[in-house]
Amino acid sequence: MAKQRMLQFVSVDKQMPAKREADDRAHDFLEIYGEFAEAKAEEQAGRCSQCGVPYCQSHCPLHNNIPDWLKLTAEGRLEEAYQVSQMTNTFPEICGRICPQDRLCEGNCVIEQSGHGTVTIGAVEKFITDTAWEKGWVQPIKPANERTESVGIIGAGPGGLAAADRLRRAGVQVTVYDRYDRAGGLMTYGIPGFKLEKDIVMRRNEQLEQGGVDFVLNCNIGEDISFDEVRKKHDSVLIATGVYKSRDLQAPGSGAHGIVRAIDYLTASNRKNFGDAVPEYDNGELNAEGRKVVVIGGGDTAMDCVRTAIRQGAKSVKCLYRRDRANMPGSQREVQNAEEEGVVFEWLTAPNGFIGEPVSGVMVQKMRLGAPDASGRQRPEVIEGADYIEEADLVIKALGFEPEELPSLWGVPQLEVTRWGTIKADFRSHETKIPGVYAVGDIVRGASLVVWAIRDGREAADAMINGFDTAATGVAAE
Repeated sequence: MAKQRMLQFVSVDKQMPAKREADDRAHDFLEIYGEFAEAKAEEQAGRCSQCGVPYCQSHCPLHNNIPDWLKLTAEGRLEEAYQVSQMTNTFPEICGRICPQDRLCEGNCVIEQSGHGTVTIGAVEKFITDTAWEKGWVQPIKPANERTESVGIIGAGPGGLAAADRLRRAGVQVTVYDRYDRAGGLMTYGIPGFKLEKDIVMRRNEQLEQGGVDFVLNCNIGEDISFDEVRKKHDSVLIATGVYKSRDLQAPGSGAHGIVRAIDYLTASNRKNFGDAVPEYDNGELNAEGRKVVVIGGGDTAMDCVRTAIRQGAKSVKCLYRRDRANMPGSQREVQNAEEEGVVFEWLTAPNGFIGEPVSGVMVQKMRLGAPDASGRQRPEVIEGADYIEEADLVIKALGFEPEELPSLWGVPQLEVTRWGTIKADFRSHETKIPGVYAVGDIVRGASLVVWAIRDGREAADAMINGFDTAATGVAAE
């Protein structure tokens, strides 16, 4: 009788890949989690209950066929597991590393809800695709037929690159324009190496380039080339710029030296780890070494900043967040990792100003949670008379991101935006009101997740291909 491979959650406990000790990992930018051995990946995949309604799949923005590739992994059929995984996800090894699985697939796992501990979906996903690269199962992009249609993609982040991959596999000619000198967007310059080592991203960039994607880097639309020129060069244009305008904090003393934006801080650190010359890092402006660091914010960007400061050798690192731990938007797994590494979280605190030039302290207000606001979250309220000064000589503002004013920056007043400045686009095709111009990812959604950008990019690519086929034949593609 064949061994029962699945439903092992009643006898096999949840186990994550080994995590490096905090004292060890806090001194470098290498990933903190190890890799499953094949036997361990099979064992953990076998814990899946193969439930009839897979909530893990329905709560994944890409609707990955998670139960199927878990079953294949448990049976030792890794190449087939990879094939199923990559059918719905352009970058599964990246999502396996940086997706907040505790809020998505794993957080909605049926056996997690029943108290048995979730299946470690992200770790298995990472293992499958890393193995596929090692074994040579990841095939180069080789379209069966080349097409004459051309698409210009503005932005080389996850949304733009996912679209580029799908378009090239269909034979469409693709050019990607990006303001930075390396493709990848926030995957390259925003997310630190301890969550996503950069050779993982560069490997995908190389695959796209070798597959025929033309990258035009160090290119600012509206300066080096106009939006209208891009439109004239291509049959369709995809806007996938992301959102890079940092939300600011208007408070007394906020203009002091030593108060910096999270995006500048993280970009400098990532560039330094690439081996680039970074004057702002070398002169100490964007370097936490030996300093008392305070990070303001409670999202994943704030978690990236506090953990980066630890690795740079900060004297102390504190995170101020105006709500409590249960109500913070960042990953709880990341909070735990940060605490292990020495970060101190000051919950229910908010800055009210800054002292010193350069900055020497943050004026902090203590908060409590009051009545729910329009979103249903409890609104933070100031506790009068409970203010104090938090010493700091480097303050990092991680308050989130907003869209740049693209219609005015690019001279395209007909590009419709919402009252928040995000681009208006159809939720299915992702086409804007300008014919042949599409938009995906954060520039439409607001600051969101890599996995949502990947989904948008794939959908927009399919819509473009369908449009090209309809124009050529008069019949819409299936």
